[in-house]
Formats: sequence, C-alpha cells, structure tokens
Amino acid sequence: MRLLVVEDNRNLTANLFDYFEARGHVLDAAPDGVTGLHLATTHPYDAIVLDWMLPRLDGPELLRRLRNEHASDVPVIMLTARDELPDKISGFRAGADDYLTKPFALPELEVRLEAILARSRGRGRRNVLEVHDLQLDLGTLEATRAGKPLHLYPACRKLLEVLMQASPAAVTRERLEQALWGDQPPDRDMLRSHIYELRRSVDGPFAEKLIHTLPRTGYRLALARPPGGGDG
Repeated sequence: MRLLVVEDNRNLTANLFDYFEARGHVLDAAPDGVTGLHLATTHPYDAIVLDWMLPRLDGPELLRRLRNEHASDVPVIMLTARDELPDKISGFRAGADDYLTKPFALPELEVRLEAILARSRGRGRRNVLEVHDLQLDLGTLEATRAGKPLHLYPACRKLLEVLMQASPAAVTRERLEQALWGDQPPDRDMLRSHIYELRRSVDGPFAEKLIHTLPRTGYRLALARPPGGGDG
C-alpha cells in the first residue's frame, strides 16, 4: 500500500512508519491539515490515515474538502481519542470509511486498512481510471484510448497508472522512479526511456497529446498542456 499519514504526533508517526515500512508499504507524512490536504490532492494514495485534531485544518474539515471540493474517493481511516457516538457519527458524515480510537494496536490498523481497500475495490472504486478518451482498467490491466487497445510494457503500464491517478496534477520524476524501482533507481536515466515508450503508445497515433513534460519537475497527464510545458 501507498499510505498518507496526516498526524501531528511525531512519535506516533514514527511508529507507523517503522511498522508499515517493515512490511513493504510506502508512506508519506503530513504534520498538519493544510499540508495533508495538499498531498492528498496532488499524489496518488491507496489510503489515508487521518488524525482528528490537527493544526491549521482539522481532520473532519480536511476530509469534507477532499470529498466535496476534490471529488476524491480515496479510503480514509480517522484516528482520534474521541470515543463518543456523536463524534463517530460526525467523522463518518465527513466522509470517513472507518474510525479507530486511540490508543490502538498497529496490527489492528493494518487489518482495517486492508479491509477498507478490499471493500472499495469490490464496489468498483478506483477500478477504472479515465482521462479524456484514455482508460486503464486496474482489474484487467487493459489500457485503451478512443476504444483502441494500447500495448504497454509492465513498466509503462505502472507509469501510466501513477500519472492517471494524479491527473491533472504533476508527478515528480522522483515519485515515478519510486513507483518503478523503489529506493534504488538505476544509475542511467531509464525513466526517460520508459516515458518515451509510453508516449509512443498513448500519444503517438493521436492528435491530442496527453503526456506533458514539466521542465525540472516531472510529468503531467491531462488533455490541456500546462502553461510553459514542453514535450521533451
């Protein structure tokens, strides 16, 4: 899983990183609500672990904005010391998928995350990604554009998934390299080669180009070219 932890307690965040990274998961962290909302809307995550009481923007308000203003359906578990029924109802009405009261056991959090991911995939959430006339079925791994099948190598398919999940936001080169090679990217600039192959399949036969280079930043997949974006 790729998880976002929005939590201002540094010790708890460190514990979450130690536990989940040891099990092969990838985590990002935000110490306040404003940073958390920015990361949640500019990066693709499988799930978010969200604290209730946060500086700058509390958890329920972050979640309401994420659901209502950004139309995100990423699964969210709320963490809080509040255990009264009205508080739980408030959290669910804000858009939470699950609710865990502090203190909690880390294995329970892991099981709950796995459960909400299974439920979300079972009801079709995030099952088919779509940008303009480009589609990627996450279940069958089939990609099409304008109804025509695209033949993609596994690395290109993974890049396409990350770019489509983030669309229309930009994705940094570091994030794409992490998706392909984890913390050990190759010495040579293999990412450029994979992007070239991906462009040949996704954009080559079509007038409208979807993959755009953002100099010194990364790449963006969207119908409209961002101001100042290139094609390299």
